[in-house]
Amino acid sequence: MNKLYTFSTMILVSLLFLNCKSEKKSQNFSAIAKSYFDGKNILNPLDATQNGQNEYNDQLQFEMTDSYRKKQAAFFDKNEKDLASIDTTSLSDEEKNSYDIIKWETEVGQQLLKQNANLMPVHQFWGTHLTMGQFAGGTSAQPFKTEKDYTNFLKRMEIYAVWVDSALVYMKKGIQKGVVLPKALTEKVIPQFADMPTAKIEDNLFYSSIKLMPSTFSNDVKKDLTTKYTAVINDKLIPQYKKMAVFLKNEYLTASRTTSGIGSLTNGNELYAAYVKQWTTSNMSPDEIHKLGLSEVARIKQEMEKVKTQVGFKGTLLAFFEEVRNKPELKPFKKPEEVIANFNAIYEKIKPNVNKLFALQPKTKFEIRRTEAFREKTASAEYNQGTADGTRPGIFYVPIPDVANYNVYGDEDLFLHEAIPGHHFQISLQQENQELPDFRKFIWFGAYGEGWALYTESLGKELGLYTDPYQYFGMLGNEMHRAIRLVVDTGLHSKGWTREQAIKYSLENEAESEASIIPEIERYMAIPGQALSYKIGQLKIMELRKKAQEKMGAKFDIKKFHEKVLESGVMPLALLEKKINAWITTGK
Repeated sequence: MNKLYTFSTMILVSLLFLNCKSEKKSQNFSAIAKSYFDGKNILNPLDATQNGQNEYNDQLQFEMTDSYRKKQAAFFDKNEKDLASIDTTSLSDEEKNSYDIIKWETEVGQQLLKQNANLMPVHQFWGTHLTMGQFAGGTSAQPFKTEKDYTNFLKRMEIYAVWVDSALVYMKKGIQKGVVLPKALTEKVIPQFADMPTAKIEDNLFYSSIKLMPSTFSNDVKKDLTTKYTAVINDKLIPQYKKMAVFLKNEYLTASRTTSGIGSLTNGNELYAAYVKQWTTSNMSPDEIHKLGLSEVARIKQEMEKVKTQVGFKGTLLAFFEEVRNKPELKPFKKPEEVIANFNAIYEKIKPNVNKLFALQPKTKFEIRRTEAFREKTASAEYNQGTADGTRPGIFYVPIPDVANYNVYGDEDLFLHEAIPGHHFQISLQQENQELPDFRKFIWFGAYGEGWALYTESLGKELGLYTDPYQYFGMLGNEMHRAIRLVVDTGLHSKGWTREQAIKYSLENEAESEASIIPEIERYMAIPGQALSYKIGQLKIMELRKKAQEKMGAKFDIKKFHEKVLESGVMPLALLEKKINAWITTGK
């Protein structure tokens, strides 16, 4: 027998064996990724509905309870064991990203479970009670197209009535342990419950979908659903809303704390450190972030001075802020529809230029809508993602509580951030990418996602915007807003700042009105660390773009850079940096 032939055959067999082994490992990891996604949906059915995973539409999590937290702990333990069984050398680059993302989320989740923030299950900015209200409106993520859709939400409402009792139990535990909301936040939560009961069932938010029943439903089905919804709203939901409102007014408000930041709580510094890591996906300390914020505020102030000079304003920058806040020409609207029309005009203006910067663009449709009335008074402008299957568009929500005082100076910048090419591009492309496992299509990292949106604000001139100096000042104002967040969020939660100190600092350094600054500061009080994500992520993306331009020289392609940043979806910033560094090396 030919020895060379025998040796070659042995090598071929060995390669086939290694290939099969590698493929098996890859298949095992695919199963782990699927199991991870399924586990997250089971634990977070409201998020699943938001992401278009409709098999969970009749479920609700009791996120504050000990039993739920035990399920979370078991989920994290399972993830650790699953990952330990994988040989990472057999994974593709994208699978390695998935592996690292699961590992990172598991570690942060375990760290957060050591804290007792579950004793504050309700606040004014987001949470189950607000999501349920939004879904109840009938035009949000909860579908109302079939009879099953209606029975799904009926069951979810019934569970939600029980959820209110659980929230009450854990808020009472919070009172006993001194883990409670600041008084200013409790005052904002009270009307969110007290205003929900209505004299007429037809006026109740949870009755909204009954008014929207498809004409294809038979009269018997319509009658049956109307009867059942009426009973649940009158007999279960309204009594629970009243009960919670009474508790908040009579017990919780009195027990609420006078401090503004969570650093004042027992183990509050450890809790804030966990939130900082979660939201920035970095190892930066609160003190490092605070100093960075101060330096960014100083830098942006210098740019603002240039605009002030350009428009011929002779007073101080503080006086210019006041001028911009109150300038009648910047408050041109008389009807809310005019605000929406202005955003549509901005959209039309940038369309011809988007192709110059982006080869990779989403297929998901896009709409601009006014924020629903029930949450408009406390809401910020925001983007709600569409679904990859096209059944729901991405929606840019704009709150217009007082159209006469609506100031237009930051609208171009706001559109870039919340809509195109900000959140709509990033989230839609992530959901549409068939190469990603499902859990990656619907995952969120604030530092990357909000960092990307803030980075896109700097693209305004390249997209044909900011020709008006006041709109450019609006961009600087919004960047300043995010720089201020680094200062006030860390100030509130790690340096003992009061709500009033944070409001004062904001008023001294940005052109926003006190009326708009107050809910912003209270937002940071409610969700510590989240406000840090924007600037930390933006600075990293800008740093990577600058590095790529310097290293690649004439070979640098802005379209390709944006494609590389967007194609794999959100990830911790260290993984994004690794990805871009690899592209720079191969691109050179």
